[in-house]
Amino acid sequence: MIQAAVIGAGPAGLMAAETLARGGAAVTLFDRMPSAGRKFLLAGRGGLNLTHSEAARRFIERYGTAAERMRPAVEAFGPEALRGWSEGLGEPTFVGSSGRVFPQSFKASPLLRAWLRRLGALGVEFRPRHRWMGWNAEGRLRFETPHGAVVVAAEVVVLALGGASWPQLGSDGGWVQTVEAAGVAVAPLQPSNCGFRVDWSKRFRDRFEGAPVKGISLGLGGRSLRGEATITRTGIEGGGIYALSAPLRDAIAAGGGARLDIALRPDLSAEELARRLALRPPRQSLSTFLGKALKLAPVAVGLLQEAAVVAGEPLSGLPPEDLAARVNAVPLRLVGTGPIARAISTAGGIAWSGVDMDLMLMRRPGTFVAGEMLDWEAPTGGYLLQGAFATGAAAGRGALHRLGRDS
Repeated sequence: MIQAAVIGAGPAGLMAAETLARGGAAVTLFDRMPSAGRKFLLAGRGGLNLTHSEAARRFIERYGTAAERMRPAVEAFGPEALRGWSEGLGEPTFVGSSGRVFPQSFKASPLLRAWLRRLGALGVEFRPRHRWMGWNAEGRLRFETPHGAVVVAAEVVVLALGGASWPQLGSDGGWVQTVEAAGVAVAPLQPSNCGFRVDWSKRFRDRFEGAPVKGISLGLGGRSLRGEATITRTGIEGGGIYALSAPLRDAIAAGGGARLDIALRPDLSAEELARRLALRPPRQSLSTFLGKALKLAPVAVGLLQEAAVVAGEPLSGLPPEDLAARVNAVPLRLVGTGPIARAISTAGGIAWSGVDMDLMLMRRPGTFVAGEMLDWEAPTGGYLLQGAFATGAAAGRGALHRLGRDS
């Protein structure tokens, strides 16, 4: 019998394995992919954002409705602990201008290589190409491998199989039916930090696909935030959009669509905008004038015109005051989320009511859950990885407690 089995070799699973091994447990790590940390490496492709430096109170609020259940894990292994852990692997961190925390190498691969070496030194055994299929009648773990079915008995188990985004990297959500069949409640998996669908006109789509929209403010239901976005062929995505993905997704689910207001020049007051717009030369086209007077990029002017076509209200007939109001409240109707397979992360997962404070499944004593399998979501900016690391460490500590070992 294996003492401790960890299933899933992403950040949560690797951290659970390290926590268990440091506590003296013999750990076997299973993953369906041929190598560990596939999505972790993708996360570091543009600069690995490990965590964030903001104050603890504000930090925990980023986990929304799951904040109080996430609090014990994040407080036990928080941003400073994560930074110290990274430095211990030879990857010191720094705080960027936005408050985000990165390793100095700005890459995931050196950190992952050092981590896997550490796990090897701690005696963690890695078994790749093992796809978890659930439990057999005796409660043993079932796996499919290239060499056939495998059954494994373990004293404790940590499940860290991820959500359902980027399934080609290992997290395909295939575990949902398996755990539901065991009587575990699961909130439906949904895309988070995702793009949204917009019914662009062919003209706008063909001209502006891939264009960035910078220096804007996004408004939804009385809430606004600064950010950036990118026009896609099917809609819109980007950091500003991702930060609003949860309320946008909920609004679409409730009403079949969501209105997002885009302020193209949020740094200018309505009065200043109207003053500038009143100076339009009679013979200058409106598009040219908007670009010059308000320093709007062509895609920003295109958004204004696209919204006017949808509303059936030509911009050319608007007085300066009304046009100024439109510039800082361009209405954009979102009609759906982008596909979950292309989302950065996943909302939904195993309901908190089904796990105890050690993150153990109440219906499966001795089985613990970590990472995106749990029902939480957070914006990009370091909160996602912090949540995965923290819950992985918490599940590892819970499993050690189950084994009667100190964490």
